[in-house]
Amino acid sequence: MQKIAVVILNWNGEKLLEAYLPSVVAHSPHADVYVADNASTDGSIAYVKNHFPQVKIVQNSENGGFAKGYNDALQHIEAEVFCLLNSDVDVPKGWLDPIQKMFNQADAPDIVQPKILDLKKPTHFEYAGAAGGYIDQLGYPFCRGRVFQSLEADKGQYNDIKEVFWATGACMFIKSRVFHNLGGFDEDYFAHQEEIDLCWRAKNHGHTVYYNGNSHVFHLGGSTLSNMNPRKTFLNFRNSLYSITKNLPWHKGFPIIVQRLLLDGIAGLRFLIRLQPLHCLAIIKAHFSYYRNYKKISRKREKKQFYGPYFATRSIVWSHFVQGVKNFSFLVKD
Repeated sequence: MQKIAVVILNWNGEKLLEAYLPSVVAHSPHADVYVADNASTDGSIAYVKNHFPQVKIVQNSENGGFAKGYNDALQHIEAEVFCLLNSDVDVPKGWLDPIQKMFNQADAPDIVQPKILDLKKPTHFEYAGAAGGYIDQLGYPFCRGRVFQSLEADKGQYNDIKEVFWATGACMFIKSRVFHNLGGFDEDYFAHQEEIDLCWRAKNHGHTVYYNGNSHVFHLGGSTLSNMNPRKTFLNFRNSLYSITKNLPWHKGFPIIVQRLLLDGIAGLRFLIRLQPLHCLAIIKAHFSYYRNYKKISRKREKKQFYGPYFATRSIVWSHFVQGVKNFSFLVKD
């Protein structure tokens, strides 16, 4: 049986640990549970030590964000499979069993995510991952069950096991040797979309990414940065450009980047029209950050063979905002 380590990254999240750590401990009997702490200054660590002495603690020396936080912590954890779990995720009994079964198979995938449901509206999928991630031909991410902000109800339509393009960092299972061989997350991302980059690099190296709808968890979402936070807008727009630059050969990536920059400008105007100038400013800052770091990022371009196909559909921007498509099944023939 593959040994699983459930690793929860924490930064000043005492309230979240109080709310959601009990379910993880209660319903993960065959796994080791860790809290990887990003130099918290609240009572997080004291809470874990006092209430869950069986939970192991890895103390990082600084708050390096999601990417560096996990990179630092996972150097100190031994297991065949890492489960990277957000601190705002509630897990039901038996959630690990279908995943454990997958990793025990001879042809086990390298990365797996379960079904992600909305904790506040459990009948629906949750934004961060839903039923497995894809990208369109311009590199925009979307999910089975989620197109931009449109979330589908869970009617069992994705109760399957299926290869996908990316798995959410809210609940990602990954073979430890694959994580380390890929060099972990790219720390230049800090947070947001680093899991898409990791999965894209994994694909470039011939690894497999799967969704397993026989397992599900409930994600609160937005507990670190809500969708209304301009900082999240900045990170999402910039990091998406990073991923395209790094993971496609120049002759394929450059035309996409040019189109994305134009569409980002339209998105900025849309924010202005909706009286959200700080989000428009965040996009401008994202572009300048991308230009400033272009040489550094381009030097990370993958040298491995570029496996494909990458792109599940032509343009979700056109399909969603012009044609009004809100359901995954109308975008991709699943």
